[in-house]
Amino acid sequence: MIPMSLAEIATAAEGRLSETADPEAVVTGGIEHDSRKVGPGGLFLALPGEKVDGHDFAPKAEAQGAVATIATRPIDSPAVYVDEGLRALAGIARETARRSEATVVGVTGSNGKTSTKDLIGHLCASLGPTVATEGNFNNELGHPYTVCRLAPDTRYLVLELAARGIGHITELCEIAPPHIGAVLNVGISHLDGFGSIETTAEAKSELPRFLAPEGTAVLNADDPRVAAMAERTRAQVLTFGVQNPADIAAADVEAGDGRHRFTLRTPDGDAPVRLRLWGGHHVHNALAAAAVAWRLGASPDHIAEQLSEAGRKSERRMDVFTLPDGTTVIDDSYNANPASMGAAIRALGQLPTAGRRIAVLGLMADLEELSDECHRRAGEQAAEAGVDELIAIGDGTEPIVEGAAGNDHEHSIDGANGVVATHVPDQTAAIELLRTRLRSGDSVLVKGSRHRTWDVADHLRAKEDNDQ
Repeated sequence: MIPMSLAEIATAAEGRLSETADPEAVVTGGIEHDSRKVGPGGLFLALPGEKVDGHDFAPKAEAQGAVATIATRPIDSPAVYVDEGLRALAGIARETARRSEATVVGVTGSNGKTSTKDLIGHLCASLGPTVATEGNFNNELGHPYTVCRLAPDTRYLVLELAARGIGHITELCEIAPPHIGAVLNVGISHLDGFGSIETTAEAKSELPRFLAPEGTAVLNADDPRVAAMAERTRAQVLTFGVQNPADIAAADVEAGDGRHRFTLRTPDGDAPVRLRLWGGHHVHNALAAAAVAWRLGASPDHIAEQLSEAGRKSERRMDVFTLPDGTTVIDDSYNANPASMGAAIRALGQLPTAGRRIAVLGLMADLEELSDECHRRAGEQAAEAGVDELIAIGDGTEPIVEGAAGNDHEHSIDGANGVVATHVPDQTAAIELLRTRLRSGDSVLVKGSRHRTWDVADHLRAKEDNDQ
């Protein structure tokens, strides 16, 4: 954290110090909302929870070296009293960003935010000290928490910007104004919050619209809704793409074993890239990251070398591993929407396998009236990709079976497309079915929204032999 006195912290948080808090005491160790992570010189953010109240752990935080606790009710430890904890955290983060000289990179999109953020973070770290969002900690808590991790020598701050409605991205941008903003795509996701894909596009456009004239908007030339944002930003525009002309492009794309190869083309020359990440969707993610790095002054050779070295950092995202019997598992179970589901299914289809390809698919949440259509399309994509067997888990996934089998039956079908498609009520039933179906040499994809397929993935991971 950039050092600040408690008096300065109180001003930034719009709070007041308790009588036992020393205004001149300096906070150097960062802000934590988990008392177990608080260290000497840090701050503890006491948040009320459903089961426990953070205020009860203030004495523990003080014993571990916390300078003070940010609190909303009286406690027996040095405190900064505020009206609302998250608003106070945002204020401290805003002041931290104001004092920092780091270049701020913001990333948003309907799909691929976390993977692309990880790639950008990897590239930036090769250029200088970097702070990046951990996992997908991208909300009203995770975003300011990440900003507060800035140190005096940090050169790059890479932030994943998520939204479930209009105005959310703007609010995050106001905490740490981005110098570079990358928009990856606009797709069907979180329709319970956005209502339509047009509203989704409007929300994502808040990032390029926020940028200053001296900033850079990194836009996907292959997504018409993203490309159109060039007309709505004051910033310089840098495009990336595969199908359409772009400033940063991929040529000669080859699928290989599912880890794609391509020639990176930039205004400064070309360089070969061989990704370690699984799935064709990572080509666009890599290009977005390359565009950011090129804007920061990296050479094509350096960018290509770093992209070729980058591995998976976040859990349950295209994590490919092998079981002792030779079965290959693709754990992409963190979350799912129509675009990411299609990308994962295509990756399963491209994966070399000695046995069968099996897809275990859970519900894609928040699709509202488009749910049946999108799930049916996922089943069709499984058939098109050459999937041999499909297991759909839980209520709402029956259309996956219908789409895979090419007819309107709902339960167990040996379809005309050659897909054995089965609907099961829950993950326990899916695990039992896999026990009888999986054979040595098979490849299995596990994909669904949030927790809906995690038990299946964890069951398979328990058998894991080695990561690829």
